[in-house]
Amino acid sequence: MSRITDKLSEARRRGGGFIPFVTAGDPDVATSLSIALKLAELGADVIELGVPFSDPMADGPTIQRSSQRALDKGTTLGDVLNLSSEFRKHSDVPLVLFSYFNPILRFGLEDFARAAAESGIDGVLLTDVIEDEATVISKQFAEHNIDLISLVAPTTTDERLETICKNARGFIYAVSRTGVTGAREGTSAEAEKLVNRARQFTDLPIAVGFGISTAEQITDVWRYADAAVVGSAIVSVIEKATDPVAEVEKFLRHLLP
Repeated sequence: MSRITDKLSEARRRGGGFIPFVTAGDPDVATSLSIALKLAELGADVIELGVPFSDPMADGPTIQRSSQRALDKGTTLGDVLNLSSEFRKHSDVPLVLFSYFNPILRFGLEDFARAAAESGIDGVLLTDVIEDEATVISKQFAEHNIDLISLVAPTTTDERLETICKNARGFIYAVSRTGVTGAREGTSAEAEKLVNRARQFTDLPIAVGFGISTAEQITDVWRYADAAVVGSAIVSVIEKATDPVAEVEKFLRHLLP
């Protein structure tokens, strides 16, 4: 069992897990590190670090803007791995890279897997690889004790859901609704149905993300899932803040149930 699985299983026993997302390098790498350490201090069970990418098709405008800000500062995948290494000197909270495949392909898959393991990365979520390609990558990552986190959506058929769950590691990321990332006023009833369907095929923890932005939504997700992912709402705070670390702390103290 991986560190991610252990951590989220433990979180479920106490009521539910919290997985925040931030874009690495927004507003700059040093501040991103401070934000990540603050998230760990405030009780994050797993932290997702977004790798800036020029064409983030799965993301809504809030995260798109954060990715562009990070790119404008020159943030590279190497910088994100260095951030992870610095984070690991202070915290053992599992880290998951949220990335598109292109930056990793350019880095070199084997070189990346080795460097990610050395920098303390526990898992990688790739938004744009599926089926056989994902299986091959998952096996390669597993050789370095890195989990390839699998995404499932309300539109995923039971046949594909079974296949994905069979090959999954770490946890299952259940997308609460179709479309791109972004805060919403309510959570989709489809999310609960999706989690219940996935439970038929896996014992791994299941986290729900896309659109989670309030304490009420987190509490609702915890009724049926193991963890809630909050991304755009935190990234929006960072975008507007003059003191991002302080504002993120203030936001989370009101957010977490």
